[in-house]
Amino acid sequence: MTARAFIVGAARSGSGKTSVAIGLMRALARRGLAVRGAKSGPDYIDPGFHAAATGAPGVNLDSWAMPPAFLGHLAAAQAEAEVLVIESAMGLFDGVPAAPGRSGAAADLARAWGVPVLLVLDVSGQSQTVAAIARGFASHDPGVRIAGVVLNQVASERHERLCRAAVEALGLPVVGAVHRNPDMALPERHLGLVQAREHAALEAFIERLAEVMARSIDLDAVLALARPLDAAGSAGAALPPPGQRIALADDAAFAFVYPHVLGHWRAAGAEILRFSPLADEAPDPSCDACWLPGGYPELHAGRLAAAGRFLAGLRRFAATGSVHGECGGFMVLGRAIEDAGGVTHPMAGLLGQVTSYAQRRMNLGYRQARLIGAAPIGPAGARIRGHEFHYSRVTEPGDDPPLAELADGEGRPLGVSGARRGNVTGTFFHAIAME
Repeated sequence: MTARAFIVGAARSGSGKTSVAIGLMRALARRGLAVRGAKSGPDYIDPGFHAAATGAPGVNLDSWAMPPAFLGHLAAAQAEAEVLVIESAMGLFDGVPAAPGRSGAAADLARAWGVPVLLVLDVSGQSQTVAAIARGFASHDPGVRIAGVVLNQVASERHERLCRAAVEALGLPVVGAVHRNPDMALPERHLGLVQAREHAALEAFIERLAEVMARSIDLDAVLALARPLDAAGSAGAALPPPGQRIALADDAAFAFVYPHVLGHWRAAGAEILRFSPLADEAPDPSCDACWLPGGYPELHAGRLAAAGRFLAGLRRFAATGSVHGECGGFMVLGRAIEDAGGVTHPMAGLLGQVTSYAQRRMNLGYRQARLIGAAPIGPAGARIRGHEFHYSRVTEPGDDPPLAELADGEGRPLGVSGARRGNVTGTFFHAIAME
């Protein structure tokens, strides 16, 4: 089975892409179609909502971080459905300066596979001017086809009529108009949307989005504009499993794991045993590797500091098994976390750094890493692509050797990063794929 695919794109973040994408996924699934979702770029949150809306795992498709063969491999696997809805990150053409097709923008996917774009335009504060924006998108890149438009944040029937007529005069079909509805808003926090697992009444919320989209958008027209996704590749750039049996921290404090990473670990024969540090659970001692993902440990620092069984068990595990922490996991492996209120909470002490959310600094962007020492994410010398997104600041670096040399998405050196001590390694950057 090869899915008919389309990209839900927009001019910027905050235009309503996620609400439209989630609602369309569920509305199409309610028709009895096998639907899957995908997210362009390095986003942990939206694939969880996609999975909840479709009942099937989501995936990230990142043209900067993933070599073309690996990107095609993941896309082909996700296309084993009837409909694939790909949600763009930020604006449709937003990425970093890079080799052709490797910018990280959703437009790269549209161009590579001929996937048409359903353009969501927030028309609040404008009417006929929306046509100028639509014209710009339609003509900006001849390799990217804008197949239809959804008007979002429509204020009234008259507002819809004016906007619709202006866009359709360009020859672009308007397949829907979503009127203002505060009940559709997704809750947010300092690092973005609240995780799907934390959303109160998630199923009712998704059903409400589906009702709105089914009422506001011509689903038959959306299906008619979708095209079969012709993608193929290989899994050669996938991150290797860090062990045969992997203890994976998994709760509200540790939730940022890419679906494609876990999928490859399982495909390679690894067994994943989940545990909850917030429930004061320790990694299973029968495992040979422990993975502490990113998440929101700063919101739970007091509970983690008081989780004696977790911290003692993690220290025992590190004596013989490998332990790796990404971002929030890296922070917990350190000596302490200072929360936003200025209270310092002791952590595992398996690495030497102290991090602070009281002294905030935004760290955001793609990262290219060369491993100085061996780690669960690869051997010494390995080159890995990923990203960094956090507001914490290292206030005491400790004296552990660094794990990697970093550069940004354009190759500009950023210095060394992370730490390693014995069987324990950690970094602020999230690994996505091998180069």
